Amino acid sequence: MAKIDKVRVIVVGDSGVGKTCLTHLIAHNEALTRPGWTVGCSVEVKLHEYKEGTPMQNTFFIELWDVGGSLSHKNTRGVFYYPTNGIILVHDLTNRKSHENLREWLAEILNKDGKDSMKGGDIEFDPENFFGSTQIPILVIGTKLDLLDEKQKSKYIQKAGGIAEQCGAEEICLNSLNTRSLAAGTTDAVKLARFFDKVIEKKYYSKETGALYGDKRKIASTIPYNSAVYPNTFASVTTNPNM
Repeated sequence: MAKIDKVRVIVVGDSGVGKTCLTHLIAHNEALTRPGWTVGCSVEVKLHEYKEGTPMQNTFFIELWDVGGSLSHKNTRGVFYYPTNGIILVHDLTNRKSHENLREWLAEILNKDGKDSMKGGDIEFDPENFFGSTQIPILVIGTKLDLLDEKQKSKYIQKAGGIAEQCGAEEICLNSLNTRSLAAGTTDAVKLARFFDKVIEKKYYSKETGALYGDKRKIASTIPYNSAVYPNTFASVTTNPNM
């Protein structure tokens, strides 16, 4: 069997915004009704068809690194940020603060080591400039859409922008407990596939030729892909508060 290349997508956001349910939905197309608290990092893996339906179609593994959002682990979780091929910023649509904090998450990834180098004040960096220079693909996802009434949904759509607009990123709002949220052919599913394609292109493809970078294809995987190596929790400890 031919080797399948992979990319790493970092999934970050405040504790409790629904990152674990989201990554499970993306990877398995099913709802996770009793998620545990992520301590450290949990990894889900999705098989993605790059440019599906075109002559350029190719199969890749998408690693979704769900990084725990607890403040008590802020100084250690930087180990999960390298390498970063793409970033999914997750916030709770019912919690405005979780959206505001996405700037801090960007600053933390920029700092790489996860330490708080910007104490006692506002975040002093421009995410647009940062991601414009590094060209790291970003996707912003708002969860718990089902908890908003129609008036709140309309208000949010009218005010949409914020961090997504600053970073030139697309934005998705969904209910992670509804498997139809990312059903094939839906607008949000197309946005997600487009994001994954950008992540793959950034790592493996030359814009000038449209061809694969030969040297990057030779990067060996440190861990083989199989069900034993990729359970639902990898390099992590999870606990279920209901147990």
